[in-house]
Amino acid sequence: MSIDTKPPAPIASDWEIHSHQDKELVKALGLTSATMLVMGSMIGSGIFIVSAEISREVNSPALLIAAWLVTGFMTIVGALSYGELAAMMPRAGGQYVYLREALGPLWGFLYGWTLFLVIQTGTIAAVGVAFGKFLGIFVPSISSSNWILHFWKVPPIRIGPMVLGNMDVGLNTQNLVAILVVVVLSVINIFGLKTGALIQNVFTFAKVSALLGLGLLGLFIGRNAQALAANFHGNFWNNAGLSAQHAVQVGVGGPMVMVGTLTILAVAQVGSLFSADAWNNVTFTAGEVKNPSRNLPLSLALGTGVVITLYIICNFVYLNVLPLDGVANGATILQRGIKYATEDRVATAVMTQMFGAVGGLLMAAAIMLSGFGCVNGLILAGARVYYAMAKDGLFFRSVTKLHPTYKTPAVSLMVQMVWTCVLCVSGSYGQLLDYIIFAVLVFYILTILGLFVLRRTHPDAERPYRAIGYPVLPAVYIVMALFIDVVLLRYKPQYTWPGLIIVLLGIPVYYLSRQGEALPLKRSGELNG
Repeated sequence: MSIDTKPPAPIASDWEIHSHQDKELVKALGLTSATMLVMGSMIGSGIFIVSAEISREVNSPALLIAAWLVTGFMTIVGALSYGELAAMMPRAGGQYVYLREALGPLWGFLYGWTLFLVIQTGTIAAVGVAFGKFLGIFVPSISSSNWILHFWKVPPIRIGPMVLGNMDVGLNTQNLVAILVVVVLSVINIFGLKTGALIQNVFTFAKVSALLGLGLLGLFIGRNAQALAANFHGNFWNNAGLSAQHAVQVGVGGPMVMVGTLTILAVAQVGSLFSADAWNNVTFTAGEVKNPSRNLPLSLALGTGVVITLYIICNFVYLNVLPLDGVANGATILQRGIKYATEDRVATAVMTQMFGAVGGLLMAAAIMLSGFGCVNGLILAGARVYYAMAKDGLFFRSVTKLHPTYKTPAVSLMVQMVWTCVLCVSGSYGQLLDYIIFAVLVFYILTILGLFVLRRTHPDAERPYRAIGYPVLPAVYIVMALFIDVVLLRYKPQYTWPGLIIVLLGIPVYYLSRQGEALPLKRSGELNG
């Protein structure tokens, strides 16, 4: 019996184990599909609605545009910073992986926990229900008040500045449509990444074309003399000076206080940042992107750049067609203005003002296309995060299973689908979405902070792309995002504290799940040397 005298193989470091390209997934996303995923995940229904709320908050045409410019700057800087991380670690799970590698597995878990519980699934549910809401314009029987099974009306529960509850639990025709959309797209995405990507490309092209069409029509055909006079002729900079004071209500039913221009712009970011969010979803699919070191940074830069440009153009269109100011009980679209557009549907009001009832129907159809494509992108991307977490032992083990033929994370897609359908029936997704923008910003701050950490802890790691403007632009992003979060904590506690609580609840869950067993991961570098 001979003894093998060869030295044992060296143990790979944690960094080497977890920073490789996933081998079992099929690389099927090229630059075009990756860019379409960025744009399609960003464009939902927000751009067509939230400008009404922002207008009521800032009370100035210039500050309405400024709110979107701030969002655009932060989104593009964030995307450029993520490009470096994506090129370094082109793995399924994206942002989850970056947080895990830079700050440790707890931070990765907290992000994945919040993503599954609220961010991804809540957004899918909300956009799906919005699809049903606009389908109801064409099919009146589809309505939130047309109940199939009504279980319970949860009474409003006041906790300090927050109002919890106050929603109906059950199945109505509107959320049934949302459930059907979620189920159909989740199943379709099992049948190969190329199938899901094809749907994404078609619907993203359609909604980008619709946004571009709205921009061109509004700028060159639909200009309204009354709106131009009210918004531009000496009035554009009204209430926009740094010394101007703006009224904001603290919490739900709280006191009205006066704040400065920078503070009100931070408050207004709730709507615009949420409308521009989900650009990071392409990083979740990094294990399936061809030539990821090139295509991931490029898709992030191109996708965010195009969408932010379209968003700013759309807001100029709103100002060209409707006066910013208005009255809540105005008899006409012009009298209601942007501030008080019916149900905040600013884009629908603009199209109706330009082309009558047909214009409103066209916009409703465009928003349905937008929502359908957005749901598909969110479903496709989100499932990759839970798959990556399960591979690391931080999610249900069965979620690691790929479809034997199509090599897609089929179990992950189904788990995500079930929880999203529960949220649709619970009626709580709207409140959950109110709560997440604070948490989303916290994780963006931590991830970009991770860029600085990895530059220090892994200076020699391969970086095919380096963040443009580092360290200045990422540092500016962190400062701006921190300022917004602090302002929201102070003036919009109903949005912030519940989101923070949801994140913090993940800490005991993490440690309970680890109790009695060694962590499957150690913080990057702990096995080195």
